Amino acid sequence: MLRSLLLYLFKFLFKIKLINFQRLRFNGPSVIISNHVSFLDAVFLYLLLPSNTVFVANTAIARRFSWFLRYCNHIDIDPLNPYSLKRIVQIVMAGTPVVLFPEGRISTTGGLMKVYDGIGLIAHKTGATLYPLAISGLEYSKASRLKDKLKTCWLPDAQIYAGEPFKLAVDPGKSYRNQKMYFSEKIQEVMQETLFASKNQQLNNLFNQLLISARTHGPNKTIVRDAGQTMSYRTLIIASYLISNKLSSKISTENNIGVLLPNAAANVVTLFSLFYQGKTPAILNFSTGIQNILASAETADLKTIITSRQFITKAGLGKLVDLLAHRHIIIYLEDVKGTVTLGDKLIALLQYFRKKKSPARNHKLILFTSGSEGRPKGVVLSHGNIMANINQVSSVVDFTSRDKILNVLPIFHSFGLTVGTLLPIFSGMEVYLHPNPLHYKIVPELSYDFSATILFGTSTFLNGYGKNAHPYDFYSIRYVFAGAEKLKEETRKLWLDKFGIRILEGYGTTETAPVLSINTPIFNKKDTVGKFLPGISWKLQEVEGVMSGGNLLIKGPNVMQGYLVHGKGFVPVESWYASGDVVEVDYQGYIQIKSRLKRFSKISGEMISLNLVEELAEQCFMTSEVAAISFADSKKGEIIVLLTTLKTASRTSLRNFLMGVNQSMLLLPARVEIIDKLPLLPSGKTDYAEITNNCRRRQPNVDT
Repeated sequence: MLRSLLLYLFKFLFKIKLINFQRLRFNGPSVIISNHVSFLDAVFLYLLLPSNTVFVANTAIARRFSWFLRYCNHIDIDPLNPYSLKRIVQIVMAGTPVVLFPEGRISTTGGLMKVYDGIGLIAHKTGATLYPLAISGLEYSKASRLKDKLKTCWLPDAQIYAGEPFKLAVDPGKSYRNQKMYFSEKIQEVMQETLFASKNQQLNNLFNQLLISARTHGPNKTIVRDAGQTMSYRTLIIASYLISNKLSSKISTENNIGVLLPNAAANVVTLFSLFYQGKTPAILNFSTGIQNILASAETADLKTIITSRQFITKAGLGKLVDLLAHRHIIIYLEDVKGTVTLGDKLIALLQYFRKKKSPARNHKLILFTSGSEGRPKGVVLSHGNIMANINQVSSVVDFTSRDKILNVLPIFHSFGLTVGTLLPIFSGMEVYLHPNPLHYKIVPELSYDFSATILFGTSTFLNGYGKNAHPYDFYSIRYVFAGAEKLKEETRKLWLDKFGIRILEGYGTTETAPVLSINTPIFNKKDTVGKFLPGISWKLQEVEGVMSGGNLLIKGPNVMQGYLVHGKGFVPVESWYASGDVVEVDYQGYIQIKSRLKRFSKISGEMISLNLVEELAEQCFMTSEVAAISFADSKKGEIIVLLTTLKTASRTSLRNFLMGVNQSMLLLPARVEIIDKLPLLPSGKTDYAEITNNCRRRQPNVDT
């Protein structure tokens, strides 16, 4: 009776939402494994699970909460005593459900902490069915250990999600120690999958998600900053209502709206104002050149483009805007701001107090490919794709509202938009937006002044910051994540030696919103891009001539809706998205990127990786300033040309190096050319299209 009364009371006070609890059917040996976010977790599970369920508690915790534990079945164990686990094994084998918190402690990071090997031992010995649970919401309670990192309250809304039950198969071919470690790693991965599934239950319009984040973290929380202004959730939401109201009459009949703005708070306000109206922002990459921008606007069928006079002047884009103005309506934010009246402000304020949600459905946004493969293609991402990717990343990395992100990656780049801007805004993390990632001396100083804890970049950008920074500039940094291009060994070593910071490398594509995999403090392996994020299915497609690995095919909630192709319109994505990247996945699930499919050449009937040619050249010449390209050749089918900025580089020295490391002479370029500078894309990647065009201009007789 008392138990039922307490359950009713807790459901009322915490508005408990139970999801998939029908999966909890305890037939035979059963172990319930749950994340641990507060002291209330055990109370909730005690009230919701069968009365005969046994709880496992650390002896110190058992003594502290003896007043509660006297009412439920429990055993207290000393985690340092191996005989304690035998008692748990005996209970599980007897068919009594047992609740374990595999992390062994309440989270102090806000995310999943490490899983202890003991759970692997229990799974190994009992062959029990494991029932994963994800508790969320209670980390915001006063009973959590995150009061210094999150805004807590007495009665937060709570949710408990039951994942798919599973068993761990025993492999007789593996040693007991390796098998126990494998079980623990597998349990960690399943718990991450369950946590992601729990987070991804309701995918909102991104504007509505902003309202939820403001309520969770507090309207006064500073959330967006740039060189000119600072915005709290309240000011961001009011500004978004205000700009949306002023734009509505101008764009009411349009769907896709162009956005031509730099990394700045005004860009964020513009995007959220469009999200509120249900419009589809087409975020134009202003660094790709006039023709590509004009083609992008045409591909997205834009009638109106929103920009800023100040930005156009500073960026020297006057000629571009003049050309755009012949075909499109240009709206300047300064003009919109100049028409704002007191009445407009009062209406926006009233909308804020009403917490007016966006009624829009099927909401989307458009990003553009770099144009290195011909005309730019529009990548159509739903708001659900974006939110799924944010939830995937936050399920494997511990972010809290105490973190501060310095985002130098442009918002027109998928990494800069999703991970660098929207993830911190929705997670309560203050984000500083800087418009130019090439400011190698300014960015380290910004990190120091801002006390940034998280930095995203490419290998090229991070190398530039590392060389120009004072050894103390990154004193506050917790995590540095690298993507978009392969992390160079010299960059990795520079950051480790100079700042004591381990760079965590990841991988993704614009089409996957963008992150597919990432190294984390828990799962990290050198020379890989980490493990696939939760919720992603993958397979490798055989590639003719490639003996190791294959073309990566992907499914998942973060995969785009499709492409906008010039002259064709919208082309939906196929059931499996073909990444065009040749990868290997090892037995632990770590991914190695071998090359792009288009970065192979066929020499003497063999498929030769241009990435491998570059890696060997880097080792030989001791520089990362190399680029390998290939041309059709009437005699040999194809030839490889290596370009480098190293003045002393020669084909002879590279040949001698390849012989010394027993590499095939098919990897030896037909020519080694010395150039002054390697051109880069705005993302920091090598601009192979520009290099190829320059090479053809120098050697007009090469076959196209």
